[in-house]
Amino acid sequence: MTIDTLSRADLQEFHDHQRQAYDALKRAGLALDITRGKPSAEQLDLSAELLSLPGDHGYQAGGVDVRNYGGNAGLPQLRSIFAELLNVPVEQLIAGDNASLSLMHDTILWSLVHGNPDSPRPWGAEEKVTFICPSPGYDRHFSICEHYGIDMVAVDMREDGPDMDAVRELVKDPSVKGIWLVPTYSNPTGAVVSEAIAAELAALETAAPDFRIFWDDAYAVHHLTEDRVKSADILGLCASSGHPDRPLIFASTSKITFAGAGVSFFGSSPANIAWYLGHAAVRAIGPDKVNQWRHALFLRNADGVLAHMDRHRAILAPKFAAVDEILSARLGAHGIATWTRPRGGYFVSLDVPDGTAARVVQLAREAGIALTPAGAAFPYGQDPRDRHIRIAPSFPPPEELRTAMEGLCTCVLLAAAEKALA
Repeated sequence: MTIDTLSRADLQEFHDHQRQAYDALKRAGLALDITRGKPSAEQLDLSAELLSLPGDHGYQAGGVDVRNYGGNAGLPQLRSIFAELLNVPVEQLIAGDNASLSLMHDTILWSLVHGNPDSPRPWGAEEKVTFICPSPGYDRHFSICEHYGIDMVAVDMREDGPDMDAVRELVKDPSVKGIWLVPTYSNPTGAVVSEAIAAELAALETAAPDFRIFWDDAYAVHHLTEDRVKSADILGLCASSGHPDRPLIFASTSKITFAGAGVSFFGSSPANIAWYLGHAAVRAIGPDKVNQWRHALFLRNADGVLAHMDRHRAILAPKFAAVDEILSARLGAHGIATWTRPRGGYFVSLDVPDGTAARVVQLAREAGIALTPAGAAFPYGQDPRDRHIRIAPSFPPPEELRTAMEGLCTCVLLAAAEKALA
């Protein structure tokens, strides 16, 4: 029976029952964390061999001593592996240091200071710079914009991509310089940008001649089922639409090998690659090629990456199944919540009754369960409906995850009952 069909007396009884369950939860003295999408120790152990490489293979990679300076574009041996996986020509793909977020930060900063190859002036010389932010979205994208004073406008992120009616209207404004997208298994909803939506983004007529698609393909190979969804070929679609410089593609091995010691990638048009390398040459004298070399030796080829990710899936998929099982059992019959069942990526999106997400997070925190702040998946941390909660199942051991989810459900039920009584 759903909460909205209960009589006042039955609703009060339901509330009192949830309050008792919550008080028992607080007495348990929990200290659990499902805030960030970090790989578990078990997943990191899958790449332990990296620590013994290059070993007998030595430090010569195609005649290059990887211990020395130089090679700003990164090692071709590793770039060729990920060029195939990311659908980017190897000569248009750069391998960098450990964090793709650093590459995104640099492209934003250099655009503000210098402009892009097709910019009439540096972005920082504009009266205003605006980004389109499909939401729920990745909080660290929004943090970069907020840090540099870039205005953000939220549009709905749907199952097949952003609300294109809203996007079409927004790009008529010349201040709109970009859009953030995680195209495959988006953070946090697990949505996949369809080929049709990607083609429309590629062909958009925009008031800004230097409009950019920040295509953060962080989860391109992070499948939770045997169906390996492929990201749309945004580079090819933009080139064929007459906008070759529009896409900026980012990815990394952060959740493939070691989260803090992986390799990042940047792919784009030849003009954008030359632009990036010109600025990167001032910042550093080459990336960590020793790390790139050991990754190339460990992963071997594109099939090696996919086989490695199958081992990740064996660890992750049961955790996501447990989240769905508990949400279904605890919340399904009450009509108060919906949640995603992603085919890949690292998150589950939970929508609770409007106006209660912040309360749920507060209740969970006071009971020893750490959640990402309500609203974090929206620009400026403001969810207009106060209903979205991001769940990150990857890091805790299975039993801790189940305990955290049971506790979270108790908090959702109590917050929903409080609102209904009010």
